[in-house]
Amino acid sequence: MSRIGKMPVPIPSGVKISLDGNKMTVNGPKGTLSQVLHERMTIAVETDQIIVTRPTDDKQDTALHGLTRALINNMVVGVTTGFEKKLEINGVGYRAEISGQVLTLSLGYSHPVVYNLPEGIDVEVEKQTKLSVKGIDKQLVGSAAAKIRSFRKPEPYKGKGIKYADENIVRKAGKAGK
Repeated sequence: MSRIGKMPVPIPSGVKISLDGNKMTVNGPKGTLSQVLHERMTIAVETDQIIVTRPTDDKQDTALHGLTRALINNMVVGVTTGFEKKLEINGVGYRAEISGQVLTLSLGYSHPVVYNLPEGIDVEVEKQTKLSVKGIDKQLVGSAAAKIRSFRKPEPYKGKGIKYADENIVRKAGKAGK
């Protein structure tokens, strides 16, 4: 049995779940998410929990079992509390500005990097060097944070660039002096 898949997903108060075939829609205080789940998985919505079961112990079914349960759990957590990724900008003169849905980054290039935020993503800028990417869709929050990080990845010698707040940059020794 999949350790993740066999755990039921608790439904908090204020969350409404509707299941139409293999399409699940989750309504909560922060918004609405919907996902088309694999048709081999059986999803049972009870009063206070969701249970995912698989048809066989096939290798593909065991993988889909845990995946389906994790997708459902991420939707429920997203509409109740949301997801957040924190980024830090390191480097002299490197900074970020937000205006509406447009993030402007000064990262040492000859031009500022302009990034239009996807729908459903909010970015907060603290002290021009700390970013907080927030949203209800875990996959969208992660991909937006990775895209922002990709504009100037942290380099291993001085650590300049954009890094996740909990990321540890492995430093290399510079050129040996005389």
